[in-house]
Formats: sequence, C-alpha cells, structure tokens
Amino acid sequence: MATFGDIGVAAGLNILFAVAFLIAFAILRLQPINDRVYFPKWYLLGVRNCPSRQGSFVTKFVNLDWRSYIRFLNWVPDALRMPELQLIDHAGLDSAVYLRIYLLGLKIFVPIALLSWAILVPINWTNNTLENGGASKKLEYSNIDKLSISNVPYGSPRFWTHIVMAYAFTFWTCYSLRNEYAKVAEMRLHFLASKKRRPDQFTVLVRNVPPDQDESVSEAVEHFFLVNHPDHYLTHQVVINANKLAKLVQEKKSKKNWLDYYQLKFERKQSRPMTKTGFLGLWGEKVDAIDHQIAEIDRLTKEIAEERKRVKSDPKCIMPAAFVSFKTRWGAAVCAQTQQSRNPTLWLTDWASEPRDVYWNNLAIPYVSLTIRKLIVTVAFFFLTFFFVIPVTFVQSLANIEGIEKRAPFLEPIIEVPFIKSVVQGVLPGIALKIFLLILPTILIMIAKLEGLLSISAMERISAFRYYIFYFINVFLVSVIAGTAFEQLDSFLRQSANDITRIIGVAIPMKATFFITYVMVDGWTGVAGEIFRLTPLILFHLKNFFLVKTEKDREEAMDPGSIEFHMAEPRLQLYFLLGLVYAVVTPIFLPFILVFFVLAYVVFRHQIINVYNQKYESAASFWPDVHARIIYSLVFSQIMLIGLMSTKGNAQFTPFLIALVVLTIWFHLFCKGRYEPAFVRYPLQVAVTNSSHEAMMKDTLERAIEPNLDLKSYLQNAYIHPVFKNEDEEKDGEDVDEKIQESLLVATTRSRRNTPAPSKCSDGSSPLLPESVSENAGSQR
Repeated sequence: MATFGDIGVAAGLNILFAVAFLIAFAILRLQPINDRVYFPKWYLLGVRNCPSRQGSFVTKFVNLDWRSYIRFLNWVPDALRMPELQLIDHAGLDSAVYLRIYLLGLKIFVPIALLSWAILVPINWTNNTLENGGASKKLEYSNIDKLSISNVPYGSPRFWTHIVMAYAFTFWTCYSLRNEYAKVAEMRLHFLASKKRRPDQFTVLVRNVPPDQDESVSEAVEHFFLVNHPDHYLTHQVVINANKLAKLVQEKKSKKNWLDYYQLKFERKQSRPMTKTGFLGLWGEKVDAIDHQIAEIDRLTKEIAEERKRVKSDPKCIMPAAFVSFKTRWGAAVCAQTQQSRNPTLWLTDWASEPRDVYWNNLAIPYVSLTIRKLIVTVAFFFLTFFFVIPVTFVQSLANIEGIEKRAPFLEPIIEVPFIKSVVQGVLPGIALKIFLLILPTILIMIAKLEGLLSISAMERISAFRYYIFYFINVFLVSVIAGTAFEQLDSFLRQSANDITRIIGVAIPMKATFFITYVMVDGWTGVAGEIFRLTPLILFHLKNFFLVKTEKDREEAMDPGSIEFHMAEPRLQLYFLLGLVYAVVTPIFLPFILVFFVLAYVVFRHQIINVYNQKYESAASFWPDVHARIIYSLVFSQIMLIGLMSTKGNAQFTPFLIALVVLTIWFHLFCKGRYEPAFVRYPLQVAVTNSSHEAMMKDTLERAIEPNLDLKSYLQNAYIHPVFKNEDEEKDGEDVDEKIQESLLVATTRSRRNTPAPSKCSDGSSPLLPESVSENAGSQR
C-alpha cells in the first residue's frame, strides 16, 4: 500500500517528466525545422510561412538567436493572452467551451479543497482508529490513510462535520454548474445569432422515403415537399451510395501525387525515373515511372467516369434519403420538428449536420438495418466492458506489494528495495492502466461507425458516453472493489461476516492512493506529453524524409490533429468523479486534481490556438452531456457516502443524505428544463415552438441586407457527396496525357536554361508567403 514516501517518489518522477517535456517543447518549438509541428494551424490558415532563410546553412535548421532562448517560456502568457471572443473567432465555440470545462473544475474544486484541508483533514488526522480500531485493526494501511474518513472512530459524532461538508460541497457545485450552464447557453445563442449564413440552417435530412413504382426517389421527394411545404421548399439532393467511387477517387489522388513526385525528380536529375509495378514499387516489372503513372491515372479516370454514371442511374445506388433545403430558416425549423406522415416510420426528418460533419459512408446504410446494428453494438460494448475487468484487476494487483509478497515470497528481495518498491506502488499501476486504455477510444469510434451514425459529432458524443461508462465501471468501481479485495484479503478471511461491511467502509476511502498515482501519470505527465507532441514530431520528420514528395504531402504530414472529444471529455469526467467522491472522505486527493486542471487548461489553450484544426462546429451542443455527467458523479458520491456512513455506525444520517440526493436530482431537472432546449434544438426551433418571431426576423433581415441573394445556388451543392464536388476536375483528367506531356516539356526547357529552382524552407517546403511571420504571430493574432 502506497505511503507518503511512495507518493513523494511518484510525484517527483512525474514532475520530473512533466518539466522535461515542457522544457523540451519550449526549446524545440523555436527551431525552424519543427515550425510545422508546433504551429500547423497558422500554416493551414495561410498566415504563417516557413521561418527566415537568411544566414548560414545551420540557421535553416537551428535557431541561433540566444535572446529567444531567454524568452523560451513566453508560450505560457501567449497562450493565456488571447481573449475568449477572439478565441471563438479563431477556433470556434466548441473549442472555447471545451476549455471552460477545465475552468469549471477549478471553480468547483479550489473552494472545496480549501474547506476540506481547513476542516476535514484536522478532524480525520486527530484520531487513532486505524491503529486501535476494532474490526479494522488488521487492515493494511499507511500514514497517508490517517487523513481519510477511515481514521474517524466507529459511531463518532465527528461524522456530522462530514455531512455538513457534503451539503456545502453539493450546494457550491450546483451553484457553479448553474452559472456555467447559463453562460454557455448564452454563448451558444449569441454564436448562432451572429453566425453567418450556413447550409445546415436551411436544410433537413429526410430518411425512409417510401418506395414508389411510378417515381424515382428524387421525384418522390420533390413532389412530397411541393405538396406539403409549397411556400418554403427550395431544392433537394438525394443520397447516393458512392463509397466505391470515393475509393477510386482516393486512389487516383494518390497516383497524381506520385506523378508530381516523379516529375520533380525528372526535372532535377534530367533522367527518366524508373519504378517496379509491384507493391510499393518493391518488385515486379521495371517500367518508366512517369509513363506508368500516366497510364494508371488514365485507367482510373475511365473507371471513375463509368462508376459516376452508374451510381447516378442505378436505382440500387439511390438511397431512400435526401437533404432537403428550404427558402427560409423558419421553413426548415418547422419541417425538422414535425411529423410528416401518418405513418411515423416514414418521411423521418431531422436537422442536417453541417456539411463537413456529415459521415458520408453511413448515409448508404438502409434505415431498417439501424435497429439491428444498435443491438449488435450494445452487445459488443457489454462484452468489451466485461472482459476489460481482467486487465484492471491485474493493475490492482500491482498496487498491493504486501499481498504479492505473501503469495510470491521469492520476489521479496527485489521488491523490498526502497526505491523499486516506491516506483512499483507509486508509478507502475498508473502507467499500466494508462497503457490498457490507449486503444479503447479507437475501438469505441469503430463501434460508433458500425452503429450507422450519420455525423462525426454524433459518433464522438456517443463514444464519449460509452467511454465515460467504461471509466465509471472498470476504472473506478472495479479498481475500488478489486483493489480493496487485494489489499484487505487477510482481513476478509479472518473476520466474521458481520464485520466485512465495516471493513469495506474503512478500506474504500483508502483507495485514493491508487487514483492519486493515476492522476499524476495521466493528468500531469500525460498532459505535458500532449504539448510536447513527440509522436507527431517523429512522424512528421520521418514522412518529410521518406514519403513527402509534393507540397500537398507536406501539408498532410503536419497532422495538426484536433480535440478528440470522445477521449478528452470522458477523462475530464473521471477527474470530476474522483474529486467529488473523495472530497469528503479523502481530502488529500484534491490538490493533485487542482494541479491537473491548471496544467491542462494552459496546455490545451496553447494547442487550440496554435495546433488543433477544428473538424466540425456543433456550437457547444455537447454541454448538456458535460453537465449531466458531473451531476451523475455528484449523486454517486452522495450514494457512496450513504453506504459509507451505514458501515461506520451512523445510519441515522441516511435521511439527511437521501434529502441531499433528492435536491441534487431536482436541480438537474431544473437545469434540464431551463437551459437544455437551447442545446437539444437550434434556437430557431425553440423560437418556432413558442413563436416564430426570432426565425422570421432573421430571415427578413437577411432579405433586406441581400435582396439579390440566390439562395438556391448557395444550397444546391452544399450537401452533394464530396466525390461529386470535384467532378469538373475529374473530367479535365481525361486530357491528362496531353497536359502532363506539356508540363514535362516546360520542365525540360527550364532545366536546360539553368533556371534556379524556387527557394525552400529548412524542411524542404516551398515558401507560402512572401514574408515570414514572426515567432509569436500565432499566439498574438
């Protein structure tokens, strides 16, 4: 069982790694060769180009300005300097509200930590229950556990202090949640009201269009909405199963990229490059690389043209679904929230996601198969959660060295070395659990795709919910139960059945030491590693050296990433759960949580400003989930306190705690009714429910400002499959041989005239802008 010394060693190691990551990042970000790794967002926005190329060859790779190293920690104030309104314009409302979750954690836990350490810690410490306490006298414990509620005597009146603190913590948490919910709702309403025209404001997705022998799906959709929405219907786009076509287009894109590479190679060396026709050019017949790629592109162009004609005419490729656009937001709002047919399973309508949020592959899934898919996914998730109990139980065995020594005495000489013992108990369990959890988010996203969800945001939100359930069951409950069983096995075997519940009540608060080690590994070192970006750094330079052939390749090699909501938000919720559960019973846990929230807020603010590229914008529609899960954590902490008090001989406290649970649930229902409508539906829909004034006013204002707006042209191709948006470019590819030969002729002529090649950045890229943007251009925008 971890002691003060073990926790100190673990804290020292994690602080050492975290500081090393932060210093390494602060130095590496100054090097010109790493500029695309640590500031990719500004490259994508087109306001930053490769660093200065003046000076010697070395300065193209290494920053020799000693003054910049004196200011190497400037990234911290730079990350905090950008105002929230400017941050919303720069990165979107989703990113700004995501950062507010970290601020909410600080708002909740800073006062709670101060109260806990000022009141509860002295009350818990000034007892000797763990040394002389009845049924708990044979428990495995350390000095750190004397700060927990386990050290308060059985049936002591001191427990009244813990009940009062539970009420105080609950009221403060609810007050903070209510203020934050109101603020985020106001931000969302303002964001949507001030946001420029977007296709999804005028468009609904219609599914399960009934088949008609006399009409195609497109004709059926047009006739239906002309009859039922004659004043507002504008246009529509049927959903086409173009998954095979998309693969062909992607393959052609890859071939064109290789062709560009071989052209550049020919221009530099003035000799025809050769390649092999086998996999990755490793084996097969040796042929002229340029001619081979031209032939492959020509073949794919013909296949794409044939496949495009087929999917547009083949009834089997036309899905019974369509994106329907309306002349006004008001018309779209009415359609999206009303039942269109007497049969509630036909003509199903819902708001369309924004175009970049649509997951096109799943649009081809028949509606009737979605129920079966949901059943399969539910069963798969159940077994995934169930079988993950095994590695979590193994992790808990690592946290109990005393139990291992009793059952494996031959390990005692190695384990009893003080430093090794501290590392094993204070660091290894957290690292092992972190490793087991690495692959889980990818599995959950795959499951969400299998389920048939139609938008990336929907997949991430359902994956976040499942990840939270997984955290709650496996990481928290199983860790507590399995850890208690491992640590207190002798006590369970030697005590009577009547005392086992009392032993559990004493032992559970003492499991905080395991979660302390996990928070330090995941929340301190892990967050510092996030800003260090070791994996993207290595991959970028490997790709740049071995795979990058064109400027487009180099842009893709930057890999800015994005906020992985399905991973980050459940992890945050675990910290809220742990903080609220242990605030009353083991207050020593709270400072470790506070360090995480402070460090994570600064790091992720920097990443959002300079690194992450937003995949979609949901206007903070995820906030009700964040609020609800914090409430669930609060209710569970109260229920756990009820059970704990019953094992401590204070069953008379139960009515007071039950009342607290009821008040918390009532508060959640109040917030749900008061603020959630603004998140569940667009404010346009809320306006329609009450009065159509807001939607009508926005439509009227837009017509007054832009009287000549051609809305149909704006919306007609907004929801066309991406492979059809580049149709004109694909048609141009039919003349690819002639154009490529012409470009080769130009390249040959240029090389003969000794025309100097364009200047390159230190990483080999071409400059994006005439002048370089200063080192802090990104953070000071």
